[in-house]
Amino acid sequence: MDHSKPRARVGVFAVGLAAYWPQFPGLKERLETYLAEVERRIAGFQAELVRGGLVDTAPAARQIGELFARQGVDLLICHTATYATSAQVLPIVQQTRAPVLVLNLQPAAALDYERTDTAEWLANCSACCVPEISNAFARSGISFHVVSGMLYEDPKAWTQIEQWCRAASAARALRTSRLGFLGHTYPGMLDMYSDFTMVHGQLGAHVEVLEMCDLARRVARVTEAEIERKLEETTALFELDPGVAPEDLRWAARVAVGLDRLVADFDLDGLAYYYRGLDGNEYERLAAGMILGNSLLTARGIPASGEGDLKNCIAMLLMDRLGAGGSYTEFYAMDFRDHFVLMGHDGPGHIAISDRRPVLRSLQLYHGKRGYGISVEFNVKTGPVTILGMTQTAQGRFKFVAAEGESLPGPILRIGNTNSRIRFSLPPAEFVNRWCAEGPTHHCALGVGHRRGEIEKLAALLQVPLAWVG
Repeated sequence: MDHSKPRARVGVFAVGLAAYWPQFPGLKERLETYLAEVERRIAGFQAELVRGGLVDTAPAARQIGELFARQGVDLLICHTATYATSAQVLPIVQQTRAPVLVLNLQPAAALDYERTDTAEWLANCSACCVPEISNAFARSGISFHVVSGMLYEDPKAWTQIEQWCRAASAARALRTSRLGFLGHTYPGMLDMYSDFTMVHGQLGAHVEVLEMCDLARRVARVTEAEIERKLEETTALFELDPGVAPEDLRWAARVAVGLDRLVADFDLDGLAYYYRGLDGNEYERLAAGMILGNSLLTARGIPASGEGDLKNCIAMLLMDRLGAGGSYTEFYAMDFRDHFVLMGHDGPGHIAISDRRPVLRSLQLYHGKRGYGISVEFNVKTGPVTILGMTQTAQGRFKFVAAEGESLPGPILRIGNTNSRIRFSLPPAEFVNRWCAEGPTHHCALGVGHRRGEIEKLAALLQVPLAWVG
């Protein structure tokens, strides 16, 4: 399975009115060229098209609705090529039960008012039926969104449409995902405790509960040749601190191969994990040796979220599927001199979104955790970034909290942790106050690029409330 390039299944159709065709020869064929342009552009947004054609009667709408329902589309896109009755649209949406995007895209910037006849007007009246369709949706309790603009030369409109398609791909990736939960949540972190049934019920994802013995069995079966190959991969990707102990590195490589097998055997798209262990026993050694392997998995598009934070694993998965990466992160400190928030975490990071070679360090102490071994130190590349957190309300509903900022150059802590200098639009103290007012968990997913448009659309598709900070 390709974990990095999910493809939304998008049902695309246009609407027109059959009564026009005998009255205005050539009009239908012209509108079909508009639809072909819409299909061409959407196919370029990594979408799997399900073509419904030009729908011009209510009976035809029922047939197309059945087609889209059979294909299980993730998003419906209706192009209002000319006037059509709302009865030609509502049956499609009712049968499909997928989110709806209405494209009001006019082919010409303006009409030639002195020379335009009725046929030419009808070839440009995409806006005519959009209010009527909107009314039918609203009165039928159907959520919908409208993008208005020009068909051929309108980067703003097409950027919105691309964001909808990318968001639909990320939503599909979540709904079809298998998330492993290995071990247990870090004791006492009340913000992270999750109800697996809520993940299934509200988001459609599957939670696979794993035991440490599932990992132990696979680590025990790793061969020396597999360890050598993993060490070659590691030395190619990471800078090794001079203090890295060879035995720690070899153990981390063995565990990394075992994690690869665990992910493959259970067909996992993400992993939330934590285990304490005791007195240097097998499970403590396994838990302490997972940082390298889980960083490599995260970089491959299989996010690994430590401390058993399943909600943050979901946020990381969504950010990754939006193309932003999504690194396991928390607030480290506020810098009131240079006005940024230091953000990072111990454990795995999304090393694919760094602009420098990440460092492996040997740590004799994992703060607040048992064991010792290899840890990863890196920072997210400089430039625009977005953080996305997933939390829960008092009513048990999931909720997104997000913000955009800039990753700044400068020194970071040399403690074997991921950490980045992030400046938000608000001063550090005000930003933290506003963020905490939304009741977040203390983890979030840190990704590259400004992703507000995509995240707003993703939240709408998943029907998860979104709080934007800043």
